[in-house]
Amino acid sequence: MNVGVVGNPRYRDLRGLLARLVAVAPRYGFTLCGEHKIAGLWPAPVPSLDSQRLDLLLTFGGDGTLLRGARHTVPQEVPVLGINIGRVGFLAEATPETMEAAFEAFARQECTIEPRRVLESTIADAEGARRPPAIAVNVVVIHKSGVARVIHLRVTVGDEEVGQYSADGIVVATQTGSTAYSLSAGGPIVIPGVDAMVITAICPHTLAVRPIVAPGSARVSIEVVPPWTDEVQVSYDGQVATTLKPHDQVVVRQGPAVVKLVHFGKEGFFARLARKLQWGDLTDRRS
Repeated sequence: MNVGVVGNPRYRDLRGLLARLVAVAPRYGFTLCGEHKIAGLWPAPVPSLDSQRLDLLLTFGGDGTLLRGARHTVPQEVPVLGINIGRVGFLAEATPETMEAAFEAFARQECTIEPRRVLESTIADAEGARRPPAIAVNVVVIHKSGVARVIHLRVTVGDEEVGQYSADGIVVATQTGSTAYSLSAGGPIVIPGVDAMVITAICPHTLAVRPIVAPGSARVSIEVVPPWTDEVQVSYDGQVATTLKPHDQVVVRQGPAVVKLVHFGKEGFFARLARKLQWGDLTDRRS
């Protein structure tokens, strides 16, 4: 079984976890390969995961590391198992304490593979020329770079203009991303399996703007309205960004591929919300 590994080298525990992984890999039939940025942390060199055909991807870090690894595997639709060595780790399924039990369960196929839709974003200029598409697992965000300042954005869903927003930016989120930046900006939580996208304004300069839940099949177009076009960026999962030019239009729709997240046990979505995000936590009010 070819197993790719990505990790966040800022975590001091990563070197020791990779050594543990190498030690137990033969027990589970794992043939390991890793990303370049953690190459110096292995106890012995492993092949690069670039261009490798994978059966499983392991991510060591927080949700950001999992999202980065998931984008890498989107074309292959490889199951992704996150080992959380960050803080919240909402998407990660295992911890350093439970990772070997997770490996055992995956090897025995005692797990659930949950497909999550991704977003595909393209940027078209005024002449219709398009840049190569970019993939986001969580969110596509249009925002001001540098100094925080309100920008004006024209939002269209399908062929109908929603309106012009005065805001710090716009978040377009998948179901998966509805519990991340979009939630912090006041957007709704979308239960996995609901085929929808969320459009949430960041700090809108009016009380009349509220988040929108659009069908998963929708095409969302966002254009920065002149003269508020300087230093505006579009970013993907908060990790990859590119600058927009005047009259550029960002078109977001569901991509054809999915990310496959590995889950174990019977914990439901709302139980995870309660455990990870303290959803509905009123323990201080209970007698």
